Amino acid sequence: MNTLVSFVVVLGILIFVHELGHFLFAKLFKVRVLKFSLGFGPKLFGRTIGETEYVISAFPLGGYVKMFGENPDEQEEAAGEKAVSFAHKAVWQRFLIVFAGPLFNLLFSVLLFFLIFSFVGLPDSRDTTRVGQVNLNSPAAAADIQVDDIILSINGQPTLQWMDVLNMVKDSKGQELSLQVLRADKELQLGVTPSVDMVKNIFGEEVEERYMIGIVKAEELFYTPTGLIGAFAAACSQTWMYISLTVMGFVKLAQQVIPVKELGGPILIAQIAGKQMQAGWINLAYFMGLLSVNLGILNLLPIPVLDGGHLVFLGVEAVRRKPMTEKIQIVAQQVGMAFLGTLMIFVFYNDIARIFGW
Repeated sequence: MNTLVSFVVVLGILIFVHELGHFLFAKLFKVRVLKFSLGFGPKLFGRTIGETEYVISAFPLGGYVKMFGENPDEQEEAAGEKAVSFAHKAVWQRFLIVFAGPLFNLLFSVLLFFLIFSFVGLPDSRDTTRVGQVNLNSPAAAADIQVDDIILSINGQPTLQWMDVLNMVKDSKGQELSLQVLRADKELQLGVTPSVDMVKNIFGEEVEERYMIGIVKAEELFYTPTGLIGAFAAACSQTWMYISLTVMGFVKLAQQVIPVKELGGPILIAQIAGKQMQAGWINLAYFMGLLSVNLGILNLLPIPVLDGGHLVFLGVEAVRRKPMTEKIQIVAQQVGMAFLGTLMIFVFYNDIARIFGW
């Protein structure tokens, strides 16, 4: 139940933020908004206020803002009311209306992190030598090194920070090391022989070979109070880091460094959201910030139907000084919908395959 609730809450907020960007900029440029919908499919309930119908629909996997004169087959009909027609606004105005959705997702990430850092403080990952993970069938596991052990020294040399542990293991040349560890207020002497293994980066690429023993540092996170300026600067930095990682992830996917079977869909998002909610609201907020950036960047991809595809058409229109023909626009939308439909089926299959271990 937590998984479903957290999924609906997280996705609902992010979709609302995205569509709010389109809606506010449409209103700014005096475009008539016919419908503001959270979700797709059959209407669950809704209310008309002014010229706009506000709707919550059955399938919470997206949303849309329907504007007067937006679709290619409506543009002739809208010619009689050019003042409120999307199609008859200047190219730069239409560009900003379309771009506002992804932009609001990125700005929402900044706002989210700003609120976290303002009220909770800046995350401070203390540098310790506490073991957070011991890999199966590793030299460390064979030597009985355990999670929460604190490595005090190696071969008699004090280890004051995790980098000391990494460097001493790396420079061991495969010779046995004598580790002094603190475990539940007791000091133990353990012998471990490093083995050569491949170091991978966050995208799974193998970057170098070196001696390792198969342990991972424990993440002991603390929060340091900061002012509003510091919180805002850190929020921008955190969002930019997520933008960089998301863009690089798409690049690595195109390069086939990240296999397509790693792509996840709604089921995976729901599972992660449920786990983050159980871990606490800060974890859930971080996940929401990351997902908001992903949603913003994903919508900027130059695929027809997505915002990025519309922006490409508007860019072409600005250069040609006239819009693409109605036929080309309709065909492009059909191709884009077919592509997104195929992608959705594929990621659903990946999610189900993960559950059943296929």
